[in-house]
Amino acid sequence: MLLTLVQLICWVVFIYLGISALYLFISALAGRIIPTKRYSSSPEKKRIAVLLPTYKEDAIIVHSAMMAKKHNYPADKFEVFVAADSIKPETIQKLRAIPVQVLEVSFEKSSKARSLNQLLNSIPDGAYDVALVLDADNVMLDGCMESINAAFQSGYKAVQVHRTSKNKNTTSAILDSLSEEVNNHMYRRGVRALGFSSALIGSGMAFEFEKLKEVYNKPGILGNPACDREVDFEITRAGIVIEFIDNAIVLDEKVGSQQVFERQRTRWLESQIIHLRLFFKDTGWAKQTKHYWNKLLNNMMLPRSFYIILFGLAILLGIIDWISPAPWMIPARQSWFLISGLFFGAFILSIPTSFYNFQTFKALLQVPVLLFSMVRALFKMKVSREEFLHTPKEFTQEVDGKVQ
Repeated sequence: MLLTLVQLICWVVFIYLGISALYLFISALAGRIIPTKRYSSSPEKKRIAVLLPTYKEDAIIVHSAMMAKKHNYPADKFEVFVAADSIKPETIQKLRAIPVQVLEVSFEKSSKARSLNQLLNSIPDGAYDVALVLDADNVMLDGCMESINAAFQSGYKAVQVHRTSKNKNTTSAILDSLSEEVNNHMYRRGVRALGFSSALIGSGMAFEFEKLKEVYNKPGILGNPACDREVDFEITRAGIVIEFIDNAIVLDEKVGSQQVFERQRTRWLESQIIHLRLFFKDTGWAKQTKHYWNKLLNNMMLPRSFYIILFGLAILLGIIDWISPAPWMIPARQSWFLISGLFFGAFILSIPTSFYNFQTFKALLQVPVLLFSMVRALFKMKVSREEFLHTPKEFTQEVDGKVQ
């Protein structure tokens, strides 16, 4: 009886990992061989509200707001709005001098959702067509809003731009940068190549203004620290396809230390569980599209760090089985080697060529340390949490006028 139970568990784990590996490999391969659509400009211009929620980020927000205000999109067609939570008076003064629109906010439990809700509701109805959400550390490269406008002029109602690393100044930052680019390839470039809706990241994302305002006025979202995931869910549930604009670039600060990495991943793990719950609370499954089901599949997958641990363990056990007097793995080790190969093949296909250097190799030697941090983050999760787990941002180094 016990042996049968163990065999059943082995088969369930194998099937789950096999489906995950096959999905990721197909997505990664599609992202390599099917080009994504590129957007440049359109003669017609949407009115864009650039939303910058910020919490205790005096060190970074003035620079980010200034760079957003200087962006090369017609000045009469966009405005920058900052929701300033726990920001010093002198910082507020500097922001208003740029000038950008500043809304001072204060909450018993601060969160990105509450800041965005206040910001969206402070802007008059009909004043803007598009709401572009940035994090306080984000910097748009030239042409970003032109590409967003072109996508909306093409008929899309929600877009995710290509968010990439602002800094690679530490080992953690290099690995975080690598992780983001792999996610961009698998869950945005790859899934769009296959005809599915892109995943959202949390910043560098734009929506029809009134639709985003509607989502942030939903009951319950203000207490949800995973508000970005809820936006993804509500947009997909409404039948809106999220486009990925590969050539529209937003720079994002990557975590600079193991401690910040662990805190950020704790938040992400909590967010994924909260997001998954939304699907199982939904009663409208019969009316949903392929994009909805693809998002559900995405959210049932483990974080990649856990896959690395599990597939690495599968390979190790396979080698032990290989040298054992009698094979004992269920199913046979060749099957485990196959799905492990698919997973690591997907990972290799998703790594940009710019990361093939000695600096990345040295950083990869620290992967076991960060995998341990992911396991620690698993035990620090608190799904009932209502406050937003803030990760500090302060990188503003400039070289030749460009943020590095």
